Amino acid sequence: MAELIEISNEEQRPLAVLCAVDTGTFDMQCSMNELESLAQTAGADVFAHLVQKSPSFEAATLLGSGKLKELAELCQNNDIEMVIFNHELTASQMRNIEEQTKATVIDRTTLILDIFAQRARSAEGRLQVELAQLKYRLPRLSGMGSALSRQGGGIGSRGPGEAKLETDKRYIRQRIEKLEKQLRELEKRREYTHKRRKKDGVTTVAIVGYTNVGKSTLLNALTEAGVLAENMLFATLDTTARALELPDGREVMLIDTVGLVSRLPHNLVEAFKSTLEEAINADLILNVCDISSDEAREQVDITKNLIDELGGGDIPILTVANKCDVLGEEAAVMGEKTVFISAKTDYGLDRLLQAICDELKPTTKRLEVLIPYAKAGALSVVRQNGKVFLEEYREDGIFADILVDVKDFDKVKDYIC
Repeated sequence: MAELIEISNEEQRPLAVLCAVDTGTFDMQCSMNELESLAQTAGADVFAHLVQKSPSFEAATLLGSGKLKELAELCQNNDIEMVIFNHELTASQMRNIEEQTKATVIDRTTLILDIFAQRARSAEGRLQVELAQLKYRLPRLSGMGSALSRQGGGIGSRGPGEAKLETDKRYIRQRIEKLEKQLRELEKRREYTHKRRKKDGVTTVAIVGYTNVGKSTLLNALTEAGVLAENMLFATLDTTARALELPDGREVMLIDTVGLVSRLPHNLVEAFKSTLEEAINADLILNVCDISSDEAREQVDITKNLIDELGGGDIPILTVANKCDVLGEEAAVMGEKTVFISAKTDYGLDRLLQAICDELKPTTKRLEVLIPYAKAGALSVVRQNGKVFLEEYREDGIFADILVDVKDFDKVKDYIC
């Protein structure tokens, strides 16, 4: 039987039924809860969950005939406008299910792409979303049924005009080539930026994690970045970088990245690879999870697996258990190298900053020196590559509290107080 969900009728939102076939390959309950959050984020009200346990999928409709009949009756008796499947569907499967249910049918990937289309703000973000949409839709154009007749009319229809896509596959392929070329140019710029940062000795720390775990809130708390931080999935898609001064005086670049979800479709990983590469080019990764969630450990694992997939398995990772204001840190043990914080209340941020210092390889040393006036030029080197916190002119020389780059240490080591 379908599991009914209480809904609000305060605003006009499409009613949706969430469907899945549980073959035992992943935690279906957690995945359906996530799908419901995704549907609500996209603008739908979830009426019911309908899950069939089966060792395999029906080739034509995913669901068995009996379950499909139950779904059709549920849709027709309750004015259901949309059916969202927790699996990727082929064009023929969409068409077959639509014929039975008389409702719009979309799959999990289409739903995520729709949210991305709503949220992308930067030029690169919009290019990445459109490319992912086109690549996903191209093999599904023939036989997509009513999904292609919608012209910007709701969930799953945002992005490129559907009528144009249906009638001109050549146009789509040309558009894909153009988008890929534009993104390659942007990727070259990003590679140049990475090389320039390395050359200039810039240390980068990437905030990575599941969507809606508080990454942007953490960035704001540490740097006053002022980026959008809302309690919703994929509130931000675009990379943000801000300078952060650590307790030992070092300055690092803190980078916020796009949020992740479980079973992130391969084409989305590919489309946003250039954005996610900010993480695998970092010197340290902060793997942020929502400690108040029952899926906190899964969130951490999903992020680690994707980092490994992108080739960043050798980068040191610090687990950051956020939202301790909702659930205390004593309620869960996340293993070694975990810092418990609340980005909302600033709880634990001092410990997090110190943990970042401890994890990063030392590139500077903080010293007190007394430099003879005849050797005052040594301070110029410190100012160029490090920092001078205090400078006093005394009878026997210049006393200074300095942060010196390790490569310049030999120039001041004889003057350490």
